[in-house]
Amino acid sequence: MSAEMIKIITYVPHDAAEKLRQAVGEAGAGRLGEYSFCSFSSSGTGRFLASNNAHPTIGKPGQAEEVAEERVEVVCERSLAKTVVRALKRVHPYEEVPVEIIALINEDDL
Repeated sequence: MSAEMIKIITYVPHDAAEKLRQAVGEAGAGRLGEYSFCSFSSSGTGRFLASNNAHPTIGKPGQAEEVAEERVEVVCERSLAKTVVRALKRVHPYEEVPVEIIALINEDDL
């Protein structure tokens, strides 16, 4: 029986993506059989409006902003999830870090 797996997704500016992939890989994310540091990235545009109390990494409070970002996806064993998310947040440049966690179904359970 294989371990329970999850997928972790975040959005990060392009110039911070490699550092993030390295950190989550070192924390144990992206292991698939005999492979490690596996991830998937796609490019897109993030949009936000920071409140006047925010301290945005990019842009200014009260002004709408658009940022070229990468969506970075990795899988990991559920038992490693907290460690991986801590590593992700440690290197992520944003004040508020977007993190999505999705439980995956084992192929044998289909």
